[in-house]
Amino acid sequence: MKFSFMTIYVHDIVKIIKFYESVFELKVKFIHESGLYAEMETGDTVLSFSQTELAESIIPKGYIKSSLENRPPNMQIGFESGDVKKTLKKALEHGATLESDYEIKTWGWESAMIRDIEGNLVELAKKVEK
Repeated sequence: MKFSFMTIYVHDIVKIIKFYESVFELKVKFIHESGLYAEMETGDTVLSFSQTELAESIIPKGYIKSSLENRPPNMQIGFESGDVKKTLKKALEHGATLESDYEIKTWGWESAMIRDIEGNLVELAKKVEK
C-alpha cells in the first residue's frame, strides 16, 4: 500500500493555489479544464484541491466545510521547512492565521501551526540539528 495523494476541499481553487505557490513554493502539477480540481507537486505524494461543488457531487451525504470561523479540522498538512520562522512569517504575510506560535517541541522538532486562507491546519516543522 502506498499513500499517494491527499485532497482538500476548498471554496476557491485559484486563491488556494496562489497561497501554496507563494508560501511553500509548490508548483502546479495539473489543473482540470473545469477549474474544479488541481494538483500541486510535492514529491511522491500529491497534494490536490477540489472545489466544494465537485466535492459535494463526490460526497452526496455532505461533509463539514473548512472555515476560519469554525475550529480547525481534525487533520493537518505538514511541511518540513528549512527555516520554520521564515516560512511562518511568509505564511502570515500571505493571509494565514497563527494557530500555535513557533517553539521547539520536546520530541526534537521546531514547529509552528497555522491555518491556511481556507482554514485548513498546516504544521511547519524541522528536525532540530544536534
